[in-house]
Amino acid sequence: MNQTGPRLMLLLLLVAMAGAAGAQKTTRHDFTIQQAVDYARQNNAQVKNALLAVQIQKETNREITAGALPSFSGTLGITDYIDIPTSLIPGEIFGAPPGTYIPVKFGTKYNSTVGLQLQQVLFDGQVFIGLQARATSIDMQSKNAEVTEEAIKTNIYKVYYQLVVSKTQIEILNANIDRLQKLDHDTREIYKNGFAEKLDVDKVSVQVTNLQTEKQKALNNIAIGYLGLKTLLGMPVKDTLVLLDKISDAQIAADFTNDTAYSYTDRKDFEYLGLVKRLNEYNIKRYKLSYLPTLNLNGVYNKNAQRNQFDFLGAGDWFTTSYIGINLNVPIFSGFAKNARVKRSKLELQQTEIQIDNLKLSIDNEVEQAKLNFKSAQSTMSYQKQNMQLAETVYEQTKKKYEVGTGSNIEINAAQTDLITAQNNYISALYSAIIARVDYLKAIGKL
Repeated sequence: MNQTGPRLMLLLLLVAMAGAAGAQKTTRHDFTIQQAVDYARQNNAQVKNALLAVQIQKETNREITAGALPSFSGTLGITDYIDIPTSLIPGEIFGAPPGTYIPVKFGTKYNSTVGLQLQQVLFDGQVFIGLQARATSIDMQSKNAEVTEEAIKTNIYKVYYQLVVSKTQIEILNANIDRLQKLDHDTREIYKNGFAEKLDVDKVSVQVTNLQTEKQKALNNIAIGYLGLKTLLGMPVKDTLVLLDKISDAQIAADFTNDTAYSYTDRKDFEYLGLVKRLNEYNIKRYKLSYLPTLNLNGVYNKNAQRNQFDFLGAGDWFTTSYIGINLNVPIFSGFAKNARVKRSKLELQQTEIQIDNLKLSIDNEVEQAKLNFKSAQSTMSYQKQNMQLAETVYEQTKKKYEVGTGSNIEINAAQTDLITAQNNYISALYSAIIARVDYLKAIGKL
């Protein structure tokens, strides 16, 4: 029997399986919060575009610099006169009657010109201001990139630590499920001995199922949170992301200070507006200098040949034309365009100054609000933690009473409900405290 066919099929199957395994290969990322931020700085689309804007500005600056450098250009022209131009010569030169003209063709059929041209700006106020503004333009684009990075960083901090806290939520749910499963077992034993009703067993079973459903919903929300964080980081969805940092109540509280001193310059958005203002000032100077004359140097060196046959590489003379000139352009009247540009740039500067003043007010308000929210969130988190611990104690005591027959099923169900409520309130307070913490650090420029 021919074995080639089956062997070939087996080989193709192995190759296909290897290809599928390679396609499914994922990368594992174990990140601290700082590593996550660094990864986003390299991979987040918005950050990458902001950094590209810096490179674009650098190339724009090179273009501005070119305006102050000499420029050379070469020319090559060949003309074939199908009909050589005709000129009229007074006939009296050749003895004809006055008032008559004789048509004469001057020139050759083929003409060629090869030349070099030089142009150099000697003085142009607008060009010089453009050169002065280059560094500020780069700084502004760089600061804009930092503002974009900070916005992405803020969201990364919030999502990262919420996902870290979600581990605590799952641990609490697992503890509740274990606790209820034990209660379910004990209730069934009591029911077998005739000291409980079937209804009591069913109630506990329902509670176990509800908690397992709640856990599944929480796991689903956590998975969605990881997808959102990967999107913020610019990470492929198929990659595995593991969060290494932990956060505790003590850590959250440690970031809060009652010190009201903060500096506007710690805020990147404030520094960005300061650079915008400086560029507005450069614009005013540039348009004011447009009233001054401009001075340019230019030079030309040409070689010209004339032939009746198309043979410029053969014998024959090439005639030279060259000159150097200086052009002074004195603006006299431009229809008030320059005046409009100066006034417009002054108004734009006023707009920026208003934006800066308004940003100061916004920062003051943001800091105070963030401080109040953070302080309130810490207090709520502390109270809810104490309440959760108390609810756990109440539940354990109620369960002991139930096990020895001095407590009712109603009491233990109520204690279990109170405990779950207290736990959910604590997790919610912990999430809120994390958000308040990040907003506070961002508001004071310390994130």
